[in-house]
Amino acid sequence: MSDNGLKILYLAAEAVPFAKVGGLADVAGALPKALRAMGHDVRLMIPRYGSIRSDQFRFERVGRPFPVPTGPREELVHMVTTTVDDLPVYLLWDEKFFSPRDRIYGFDDDPQRFTFFSRAVVASLEVMGWVPDIIHTNDWHTAAVPTWMAYEGRYRREYRHIATVFTIHNIAYQGLCGRLILTFARMEYVKHLDVEPPGQVNWMAQGIANADVVTTVSPQYAQDILETEAGMGLSPLLQRRKDRLFGILNGIDTEYWNPATDPHIRQRYDLTSLRLRAVNKAALQQEARLPVRAEVPLLGMVTRLDTLKGIDLLSPVLEQLLQSDVQFVLLGTGEPEYHQMLEALQARFPDKVRVFLRFDEPLAHRIYAGCDLFLMPSRFEPCGLGQMIAMRYGAVPVVRKTGGLADTVLDYHERPDRATGFSFEEYTPEAFLEALERALRVYRDREAWTALQTRGMKADFSWKASAQKYVEVYRQAQALRK
Repeated sequence: MSDNGLKILYLAAEAVPFAKVGGLADVAGALPKALRAMGHDVRLMIPRYGSIRSDQFRFERVGRPFPVPTGPREELVHMVTTTVDDLPVYLLWDEKFFSPRDRIYGFDDDPQRFTFFSRAVVASLEVMGWVPDIIHTNDWHTAAVPTWMAYEGRYRREYRHIATVFTIHNIAYQGLCGRLILTFARMEYVKHLDVEPPGQVNWMAQGIANADVVTTVSPQYAQDILETEAGMGLSPLLQRRKDRLFGILNGIDTEYWNPATDPHIRQRYDLTSLRLRAVNKAALQQEARLPVRAEVPLLGMVTRLDTLKGIDLLSPVLEQLLQSDVQFVLLGTGEPEYHQMLEALQARFPDKVRVFLRFDEPLAHRIYAGCDLFLMPSRFEPCGLGQMIAMRYGAVPVVRKTGGLADTVLDYHERPDRATGFSFEEYTPEAFLEALERALRVYRDREAWTALQTRGMKADFSWKASAQKYVEVYRQAQALRK
């Protein structure tokens, strides 16, 4: 580690390769490595869930079990460590909140579980033998850490210098719970915020209010959440702290997402062999049991089936679009009503539609490598990784102009010489359909389409530039802490 490097403790509820539900896991797995490559002493800390098997990773115990306050009692927590690509990873576990659970979220006591994790992080500082300069927290699950640091940490000489950064990955999930949680965490001193409902704690709001610096995962999303609707009730608080709010675009792991080396796709290819991509399209059509036809436009989606992802726009748009010669493949899970909607669509158009209602990472790779157009009609999209991965694989994105989608996809009809895809502004089926029809017209022009694919594949979405911006934010957080 370099002499002027920072000591950074990076906290998240999920991180690849240990536990993944969404994009947060990808970020937590990649950003700490990028920061470490720049010479900073970064360490990742996550809960150890029951699904993380010890035969897959070499874990070593760190010190003795240590007590963490839970109301009038204390719960013993164990810490184990391992290394992933030179990144030290610490996992905290106990016999009540994490070890017996085989999944990450979705339990009635999630507020207690993650508040407990945050308190365990603070307690672990005494046994790590290492004190960070920066604690980087992510989403409501770790928000009790900057809150504790703002109230108690400032009175502890050994922690007074630690600056906190709180990153909002998706402001829609806020960790709302009753104020008894503060008694459970022995943090009754935490002040009620005007954006919190009476008698309740909103951990997302507390993280925003108490961290030295707040970031979010794209410049446009930082602007969006200052407005009323996208801010999900927290815009007034964000407005008050907007001088400490920064939008930094997420990157993607360009070694993992690389069509030239991807082990999950039928035919590897790069910019110099783009024509070979056609082999992957045929293989995807075959896997989806659709007619194998090179000329038909193949539309793809890899998504969570959630209203925030624009799934409610899909049905009316596909109803019209499928009257013409197109195919559609989707991979995802989520709301039962959307499962039913998509299965009904597949039943009506068996030669044009195939939906895979499951989690399947290798299949996701094959969709990116095989589809012609990649659809992301999101109502809100903090950053979005799908459009970046799609571009890297030569699939042309059609997106709603919001959050990170607006930052990363340039519309063909606005800037044909620099465009990387197609976008629409109004959240309506009509606007989405119009963007798709424009894309399908350009698809017929092979020269223009290849130019679009090429620009997308050349775009740099690596973590390097983003990591440098985080370092600048860390330095600002240190200055503000002082």
